[in-house]
Parts: sequence; C-alpha cells; structure tokens
Amino acid sequence: MPIHEADPWRLQYFDGVDCPAHVHVPTEDSDAWSWNPRHRWVYDKLAVALSQGLRAAPHGVAPETYPVFSKPIVNLRGMGVDSRPIGSADEYRTGLTAGHFWTELLEGEHVSTDAALVDGAPLWWRHATGVAGPGGTFDHWVVHAASRPGLEAYCGDWSRRLLRGYTGMVNFETIGGRIIEVHLRFADQWPDLYGPGWVEALVGLYESGTWRFADDDRATGYSVVLFAPHGGRPRHPAAGVLEAVRGRPGISSAQITFHEDRDPAAHAMPPGGFRLAIVNCRDLRAGVEARSILAAALEAGRAAT
Repeated sequence: MPIHEADPWRLQYFDGVDCPAHVHVPTEDSDAWSWNPRHRWVYDKLAVALSQGLRAAPHGVAPETYPVFSKPIVNLRGMGVDSRPIGSADEYRTGLTAGHFWTELLEGEHVSTDAALVDGAPLWWRHATGVAGPGGTFDHWVVHAASRPGLEAYCGDWSRRLLRGYTGMVNFETIGGRIIEVHLRFADQWPDLYGPGWVEALVGLYESGTWRFADDDRATGYSVVLFAPHGGRPRHPAAGVLEAVRGRPGISSAQITFHEDRDPAAHAMPPGGFRLAIVNCRDLRAGVEARSILAAALEAGRAAT
C-alpha cells in the first residue's frame, strides 16, 4: 500500500484500499518535498507570503511596524514549532533567529483546506476550522460540509498561477483569507470524515491524474483532540480501550497519536501540550465523551508507571 504514512495510528484510514505499487501518495511533508522538485518551493513560507504581496522578510531585516508573526522559513515537522508573535523592536532584537522570518500579523479565521488539483486547477475542496486551546493546541476541529466560495476563489487563483504542472492533493492553511502555509499533501487526520470512496478517489488522482468523487452526501464532522501537559512519559491505554471507544455510537475513528517507545522530546508538539489522542466523529458530544474515556485510561497508565 504505497500511501506513505509515517504515523501507524493513521494506517486505519487506508487499509483495504488497493493502491498499485508504482503509485506513491505522500502524507508527510518530507516525502512531498522529495517527490515534487518543481513545486517544493511552496515549503518556503517566506516565498508564499511574498507571492501574495504580504509584508515579510527574513530575520535580520527589521520590521518597520509591529506586531509581526515569526516562524521558521521551512518547517517540515509541523505543529507550529518555534512560531510566535513579536510585539516590539526590543522583542525582535532579542529573538533574532537564523532561518526564521517575520510576516505581518494576520487576523481572522484560521482555516485548513484540502484541495484536489489537476495541473494546478482545483476540482474538489474541503475546509476545517479549529477551536483553539492554549499554546498552539486545539480542543477540536470542525470539518465543514459547506463550501467557502471566497476562500476557494482566492486559493484557486493562486494555485492556477503558481502550481501549474502539479497534480495531486494540496493543503492550504489560511488566516483571514490569506495563505500562511502550503503543503503538497492532504490533512491525514480526518480522511474518514470526507466520506465513503474518498480514499479510492485519492489513489485515482495519483494513479491516472483524474479526480472522480461524487461527494454528494457530505456531512459536517469533528476531530476531537486530547492534549496533556508536557512532562513525564505517556503510555498507551490498556488493550481493548481503543477498540471500545471506536465502537461507540457516533464515533468514526480513534487514534493514540504518540510513539510509546520514543522519547517524548522526539515528538513535534506545540508549546501548550503533548498530543495524546484524536477522536473523529459525526456527533461532537459523542467525541467529547470518547475523549474523556481515553483521557482517564491514559492517566491511569501514566500513574501506574
């Protein structure tokens, strides 16, 4: 199954779907960067900002006005690592960091958008918004059934101009209708919420360069996230807990999202917490209840070590 997934807890989305051996579908930015030399420039976040006429420059070129937002020019690990607002010239001078850039501080809704492109032209869209928690964490994401015509027009125009020749999935992150990040992949946190047949359409896109997905029964879904404070070494819950959660009404999938045998510091995590689990669901209340069950099981495992 050449859908290349580094996180074993997400293989559940692709099991049972035939993908020919010569077809390679990336879910990781490192693979997408390696396999798309012509279009890998989109991982340069400074270039993406400048392509839209946003005020932006590498550290070393001082902003004329504040506040601004600072982050690495390239970050293939994700999770908002080392990103932060800068409110003054003094804060900028003390925080100068090689390999980082600043851009104007955007305001408005933060949207994650997946799109299927053929020769840079979008043929399918799906949008998600996050309910933020502290320190770059999220309480849950809403995977919306509704379209966003304005955002689709803006990102579609950008991709037609700058991604010609690219066929595959793309993920846009936007704030206030402006692009802050582009990924040559889809968001692999919730493909089960896109509906039956979506993974088959994904394989077809990479195999034949065509997009065939009816998408006539889309419904809003939710991706409920469990974070814990940094510190300690988490352990997976007891056998059977995860399967019991997955079997609850309204639950689409459940994931334990860390490697038990790795040092917690080896995981890319936001400053506000360590991500332990994700529950995807059609019913938000059911997802929150399932998260509570996993939280109790994970806490019991932590206390026992």
